[in-house]
Amino acid sequence: MFNLQSMKLFYELLFYLQRHGFHVCQRIADRFGMRARVVRTSFIYVTFVTVGFGFALYLFIAFWLRIKDLIFSKRTSVFDI
Repeated sequence: MFNLQSMKLFYELLFYLQRHGFHVCQRIADRFGMRARVVRTSFIYVTFVTVGFGFALYLFIAFWLRIKDLIFSKRTSVFDI
């Protein structure tokens, strides 16, 4: 599947992001007097919450439209009464 060259490239990119990306969380943590680990896990939790909120909103709208269609049946003409 993966050859050695692509895995090496992947790990080099991963190590680069870890070296330079975590410094952002460290600076935010220093600014607010927190630990960087707390800031990182907070970003992860916020990501899951926002994705979950979008999915929950989608399910709520789909449910609401289904109920609306069941209550208000569509009539093709006036003579269907």
